Amino acid sequence: MPMLRYGQTTVSFQIPSGHTLRTVTYRLPRNPGSQLESRARIRRALDAPISSSPLRRLARSKTEAVILIPDGTRLCPSPLLLEPLLEELNEAGIPDDRIDVVVALGYHRRHTQEELRELVSHPVYTRVRVHNHSCLSEDCVYIGTTTLGTPVEINRLVAASPLRIVIGNIEPHSLVGISGGVKSLVPGVASKRCIEHNHALSLTHKAIVGSSDNPVHRDLEEAQRLVPVHFMLNVIVDHDRHVLDAVAGDIVKAHQVGMRLAAERFLVPASPVYDIVIASPGGYPKDLHMYQAVKTLRNAAAFTKPGGTIILVAECSEMLGNGQFQAWLDTMHNRSHTVAQLRAHFVLGAHKILHIDEILAHHRVYLLSAMPRPVTQLLGFTPVESLNSLLEELLSPQRPTAAACLPYGALTFPKPASPSL
Repeated sequence: MPMLRYGQTTVSFQIPSGHTLRTVTYRLPRNPGSQLESRARIRRALDAPISSSPLRRLARSKTEAVILIPDGTRLCPSPLLLEPLLEELNEAGIPDDRIDVVVALGYHRRHTQEELRELVSHPVYTRVRVHNHSCLSEDCVYIGTTTLGTPVEINRLVAASPLRIVIGNIEPHSLVGISGGVKSLVPGVASKRCIEHNHALSLTHKAIVGSSDNPVHRDLEEAQRLVPVHFMLNVIVDHDRHVLDAVAGDIVKAHQVGMRLAAERFLVPASPVYDIVIASPGGYPKDLHMYQAVKTLRNAAAFTKPGGTIILVAECSEMLGNGQFQAWLDTMHNRSHTVAQLRAHFVLGAHKILHIDEILAHHRVYLLSAMPRPVTQLLGFTPVESLNSLLEELLSPQRPTAAACLPYGALTFPKPASPSL
């Protein structure tokens, strides 16, 4: 009986007799190894940084440092990365009380103190100061403007630090092509105004998934040159946060190596396509709310025939996950008019409505979640009460239907038809 992750639990279902279900997933590791092996891969990356001196040498002349880490919606195992970084900084002469950790929230919600403790681990939390980033302009400092007009406003604490270090995980990203690297800075610790302008570039500049070679990502790289990151430690992880590869060093050159490793693992040929695709983001934290789960929906659409059906299985315990997204959805009286508004003027948060509209234009979407039925319907989806009953209805014995399942939809991306990838 097939089983999908749903929040921190699972959902099982049956395929009606006479039908088969193909599993489509990223290149799963044969043996991801233990946490000890994850630590060893991180250690090897730190000992052989790419186009950079080791961190302990870079930090010798510095009196303090700031480390940017991903928020709780990411798969990055931050404690495993923070512990050796703190050792390197201590060895270089920077004590714990001169080290700050900033959660690169971007435009996501701030974390509670309990969440911060869990995010970095109790031992790290008791050693250094851990902060939520604020994207309010008054909490950021203006640094300059990129060629494409993005006003670079960065968290004041981060901008003032003599040593900036970033950690994160690398995976494909539909808007900027690839995550990790410079994304820790912008959007990670940037102002809302800065993030919104950069993301708005996606209305006119489309990224190739898995590649940084696009104007939106180059805009991020230009912003980073205005506020340089001095050292990067990024990992490629599976859905259980096992570290499969690690890269460290120069934020552009080391990231390029990691990008190729991530593309090899997470990009999957989108052929054949299917009449019905059942997709799960892979459970918590990727299905914490719809703001994140939409990414899986977009991936699933690439494996679904035009006119086909997508069944999204995502708990969404925090519902939509963004106030702007919810405000626009709640007050949307005419969907086509709202979509036209958002295409003419990008609104951060509400832009997820555009992503959903692109999918609904070609596919019917059913949603199994913890969200109230009216919210699901306002999104344009059909609520699912029983997955088995729905499959019995859709998979008729008289009609041959090609069906597939994406058990880890947040990490399973369609491979572009590009010779470079």
